[in-house]
Amino acid sequence: MSTTKKLVLVGNGMAGIRTIEHILKLAPHAYEITVFGAEPHPNYNRIMLSSVLAGGTSIEDIVINEWSWYEDNGIKVYPGDPVIRIDAERKEVVSQAGIRASYDELILATGSQAFILPLPGADKEGVIGFRDIKDCETMMAASQKYRKAAVIGGGLLGLEAARGLLNLGMDVTVIHINGHLMDRNLDLPAGLMLQRELEEQGMKFLLNKHTEEITGKHRVKSLRFTDQTVLETDLVVMAVGIRPQVELARQAGLNVSRGIIVDDYMNTSIPGISAVGECAEHRGIAYGLVAPLYEQGMVLAKRLVGAATEGYEGSVTSTKLKVSGVDVFSAGQFKDAADTRSIRIQDDVDGVYKKMVMKDGQLIGAVLFGDTTDGASLFSLIKSGENISGREKEILLGVSAGGSGSGPSAAERMAAMPDDEIVCGCNGVTKAAIGDAVLNKGCNTLGAIKSCTKASASCGGCKPIVESLLVHYAGDAVGEQVKEGICGCTSYDRDEIVAQIKEMGLKTVKEVMNVLGWNEPEGCSKCRPSLNYYLGMIWPAEYEDERVSKFTNERYHANIQKDGTYSVIPRIYGGVTSPAELIKIATVAEKYDVPMVKFTGGQRLDLLGVQKENLPKIWEELDMPSGFGYGKALRTVKTCVGNTFCRFGTQDSIEMGIRLEKKLDKMVAPAKVKLAVSGCPRNCAEATIKDLGVVAIDGAWELHVGGNGGVKVRAAELLCTVKTDAEVEEWTYAYLQYYRENARWNERTAAWIERVGLDHVKKALEDREERLALVERLELTLGRTVDPWKEIIEDEKLRKNFTPLAGTQPAAH
Repeated sequence: MSTTKKLVLVGNGMAGIRTIEHILKLAPHAYEITVFGAEPHPNYNRIMLSSVLAGGTSIEDIVINEWSWYEDNGIKVYPGDPVIRIDAERKEVVSQAGIRASYDELILATGSQAFILPLPGADKEGVIGFRDIKDCETMMAASQKYRKAAVIGGGLLGLEAARGLLNLGMDVTVIHINGHLMDRNLDLPAGLMLQRELEEQGMKFLLNKHTEEITGKHRVKSLRFTDQTVLETDLVVMAVGIRPQVELARQAGLNVSRGIIVDDYMNTSIPGISAVGECAEHRGIAYGLVAPLYEQGMVLAKRLVGAATEGYEGSVTSTKLKVSGVDVFSAGQFKDAADTRSIRIQDDVDGVYKKMVMKDGQLIGAVLFGDTTDGASLFSLIKSGENISGREKEILLGVSAGGSGSGPSAAERMAAMPDDEIVCGCNGVTKAAIGDAVLNKGCNTLGAIKSCTKASASCGGCKPIVESLLVHYAGDAVGEQVKEGICGCTSYDRDEIVAQIKEMGLKTVKEVMNVLGWNEPEGCSKCRPSLNYYLGMIWPAEYEDERVSKFTNERYHANIQKDGTYSVIPRIYGGVTSPAELIKIATVAEKYDVPMVKFTGGQRLDLLGVQKENLPKIWEELDMPSGFGYGKALRTVKTCVGNTFCRFGTQDSIEMGIRLEKKLDKMVAPAKVKLAVSGCPRNCAEATIKDLGVVAIDGAWELHVGGNGGVKVRAAELLCTVKTDAEVEEWTYAYLQYYRENARWNERTAAWIERVGLDHVKKALEDREERLALVERLELTLGRTVDPWKEIIEDEKLRKNFTPLAGTQPAAH
């Protein structure tokens, strides 16, 4: 019988999983670990949600620990299955799905939820908070159907939501109850400067406004304010604060105030139960910033493994942010009072504002706008409480008290920074941790520090300080400033990796990592999928696809949805189907009680809400090829009616679209690829916003490339004009293969074309012999592909992966 203790973590977020990471480092075999998460996603960086919403990154890119991390560390995980009851006497938790897990130690890291104002109409469709991936997806979906958005709350979260909605093409108005933006972080001058900057970006603001009612029949139609003015809107995002999620703890009998009350070692009122993160209340404070939560996690981890540790005494916090591209910093008591003095500079031309607030000779608060370089040093002075009398100008303005000379150099500022100073707020990395990486682990480049400590690996706002610390610790030993690799595991970029694979004949992901000296022997969620693609692209006849190096969607050949179910999208060539095919789809959907059947934007049918164990059975009964709606592959070839029926059509777009889709079916690529064929310049198939679009003109075809109709809309550019159907195929195949061979992993054709330039692509394809060689290589690859649905149906071993095992959550493995 195993004597290993059982540890259950309720909450799959940043604070809880960081605690688990510490436990695994300190005592990897101390506990048998089980994790329950309310969301159907692995642990991800919530701070980066605004970047996802704005289109700057993808959901996959903000994942901190991929599913493979849980598996590699022997962690049993239940995503999308929140715990609904704690039996403290029996030391057992019960999940929504009925899973029972006993524990010796229980950690509650339930986080917080967006506060929804109790307004009349707040329960209407189109009223949401901004807290998780689901909220991002809701906003993205709304932007496709609606035009106007209102964000209630002019703090950081509200402005990030507004920026993202603006990027999605919506008309955005921010409503704020106070007289200037971010009044909890900025004073009036800085708030007004921020407002001017954001107005120039296209945001609208209603300040000193109190919302009275949300109107509309079923969906929101407008906001009515207390002054009886009205704002029409199709979407309302509430960003007015967060509330710790404590209901589970309250029902279990724990002492709860605003949060779950904990002591300095994160103990709750019931032995064996700890709390950490935004749900915890320590000395009357429930923190909402990452750095304090990570500090709590370290103390808790040490206590749970029996390591010596001082208690958590609370955190002095500062806020260093990037709001819609504008750097802001604030710390301490930055607003003026009767017993304070302040010094400030304001440069409206360059958009820079700096302010220090002093009391009794000590720095007690600061605000920086536009230039936040001195944020860390000012925060250190606030925490240290040293007397700065006579040095105020020197500190803020960079001049001596006499008005000449210079203030402390960057080296002096770095030396004066306390070791426990949090440098990277996103990942809780201290100055001491960076020093240890440089001095004891050989990290002498920014990329190496990022890989080792995660400092500057998220928002990047701390990069200048990390670079200064690198110089401070490494001195002349600083490595050459080289371009960063494809991820923190390596300094090699895409082109170097591909060249080395070809030159040395590397044939597996593990071999590439070993031979090229990966920093992390197992790689990460960024490099493993990219290496898997590059190897398959280079060695199509020899390489065996690595399922473990793929994301969940591509492992199970279906898109995982927010509730943990999957969607099935069969291939419908050119968007053309038959009554028999429609009957077959309807019969299967009815038999397996599929909650929703939806027409997609790519002229296909999507069966939504399918349970994982039903996927192979549905595929088998549909007896249709996979539509690859989940993969980095050819998605759709959209067509219009063309000259088959349309009186304006000049060419047979349906026949051309079906021909291309059938021949390119199962083509994998660096990113998803969408095609369209329009039968005349009216362009009903929207071919000029596709990765490749074919448009018929009188007696010829135009090929347009590099388009995108998503978050960042980009019109395609004309690659060439050809006369015959055979030429369309030749140029299409050559272009797509050249993209496959030269683009970076996860780089859409729109981004690739912008990076390399259309002229470069034209030159690469102008020689017909080279075009035909590219066509031949693509046909070789396509000739060796198999339909994944059919393969799983026929292979009992693969099919078993879709059978839930007792005590496991299917989506996690």
